[in-house]
Amino acid sequence: MIKTVLITGCSTGLGHTTAKKFANEGWNVVATMRKPDQSLAEEIPERIFVTALDITNPASIEAAISAGIARFGKIDAVVNNAGVSVISVFETTPMNAIRGVFETNVFGTMNVIQAITPYFRGQGGGTIVNITSNIGFTSFPLFSVYAASKHAVEGLSESLAYELESQNISLKLVEPGSMLTTSFGSNTMSASQDASVPESYKPYFDHMMQCMMTFPFGNADVNQVAGQIYAAANDKSDRLRFLAGPDAEETARLRWTTSEETYMTTLRELLGQTAWKNSQGK
Repeated sequence: MIKTVLITGCSTGLGHTTAKKFANEGWNVVATMRKPDQSLAEEIPERIFVTALDITNPASIEAAISAGIARFGKIDAVVNNAGVSVISVFETTPMNAIRGVFETNVFGTMNVIQAITPYFRGQGGGTIVNITSNIGFTSFPLFSVYAASKHAVEGLSESLAYELESQNISLKLVEPGSMLTTSFGSNTMSASQDASVPESYKPYFDHMMQCMMTFPFGNADVNQVAGQIYAAANDKSDRLRFLAGPDAEETARLRWTTSEETYMTTLRELLGQTAWKNSQGK
């Protein structure tokens, strides 16, 4: 039988590309977004159904799940893709902005998982794919809030991978590197406007932003990431993590195959932290 996937955050970027990837592979797709745009469904109308879903609103999630089941008869997998970020100096990042990131990235993901789990258990199984980031297992300067939220989802996911297995539900993590071809970067910059940069941080902030624009590893291609999400949704093994992109693969290698001292020293050099310290005579 044809399988069905529900994907959050499909209006643009990775979610939009992933919806088309699953549809082109023969899956039915419940493509969800806060403000439904039917142009996505018009591309592959027999396979893609667009409906509203706000992951911070449990009633909205339940309604989207019900609408997807009504349209295609069942749901076999859920992809938690919707997310937000912020680039900021933590000291001056407003708590309401921090809570907003956690409300979407952490509690929104939890909302979807809690909503779909009873349904999956009732039908005898299903797959949940959580999209995090290489910043979910490493951390970069000026991304403290985003990193904290993604580390939370990583911990949640690893725990649930064991817990949900008892209910015949599979949980997978996809960890992309930077994807400059998506709208995520512009959304990040927009969200960052709420956080001021103190004068004492300004030279450091400007230096680190420039260094991150020239990070030596290649960016993840959005189609490659969509391919990894598709692979994760189809995987029947006990594998938890699916890396996507050269920078994710290299940071994973440094994080998990070298000593802590080597990892920290290398990241300081790659991120421009060492150059900054040297420029300050430290």
